[in-house]
Amino acid sequence: MNEYNPQKIEQKWQKRWEEDKIFKVKVDKTKKKYYVLEMYPYPSGKLHMGHLRNYTIGDCFARYKRMNNYNVLYPMGYDCI
Repeated sequence: MNEYNPQKIEQKWQKRWEEDKIFKVKVDKTKKKYYVLEMYPYPSGKLHMGHLRNYTIGDCFARYKRMNNYNVLYPMGYDCI
């Protein structure tokens, strides 16, 4: 396994996301709105399997709602590590 190089790998994926416009929002007022909020991560803790379980559920649910024709607001992100 190669050592993690954040400058290399993050630059690669940020470029890809920009090219694919995966974070571009398309407003469609014909869709119903849905808001997914889950527990925000604690900035003082280390990541562990409980995070995987909790945040995967919210992520899957937001995707499910999008696939079922909802405009979904899912304000999730890690502010520090």
